[in-house]
Amino acid sequence: MSTKIYLASASPRRKQLLSQLDVAFEQFATDIDESQVEGETAEAFVSRLAEEKALAGVEIAEQDYPVLGSDTIVVLNGQVLGKPTDQSDAIATLTALSGQTHQVMTAIAFANKSKVKSMLVTTEVTFKHLSQQEINDYCATKEPLDKAGSYGIQGGAGRFVTNLNGSYFAVMGLPLYETEKLLNEFIAEGV
Repeated sequence: MSTKIYLASASPRRKQLLSQLDVAFEQFATDIDESQVEGETAEAFVSRLAEEKALAGVEIAEQDYPVLGSDTIVVLNGQVLGKPTDQSDAIATLTALSGQTHQVMTAIAFANKSKVKSMLVTTEVTFKHLSQQEINDYCATKEPLDKAGSYGIQGGAGRFVTNLNGSYFAVMGLPLYETEKLLNEFIAEGV
């Protein structure tokens, strides 16, 4: 793939994952309101955030290359679990996830000055039953503090996962297969 894109994200994980695709890119952060609208489904919420990040990136981008926006949320029993506000919030979130199956929803969106195209990838993740000591020790590493659902599957929390049905990379924050597929479709459609 010979096109260039922009990555509208400050996430080092998304940067690392995107570098695995054969695409040149520049990275910058966008600033949008990430509040959920009352009555908005989890699917609509995460998709809207990805699209808004991509569209905000179009305003920043110096050239009319496709802009990739992405967002990830964790959903347990219909409730969105975002990034924790502090360590005690992370402990509460991991306690709720203990022994449960939850959904990780990652939305990706490409936009330019004339269009936006998005896709949602949902992965089911099951955690083993976690002891309070395991939760406290993991939270003490500070790893959960900047992650949706208070965990990073690629880090210390990987050992908590007993089953995963879907995309491992989507749980990390950027589904590689789907990102490449969506970019190819976006380019093929033209302006």
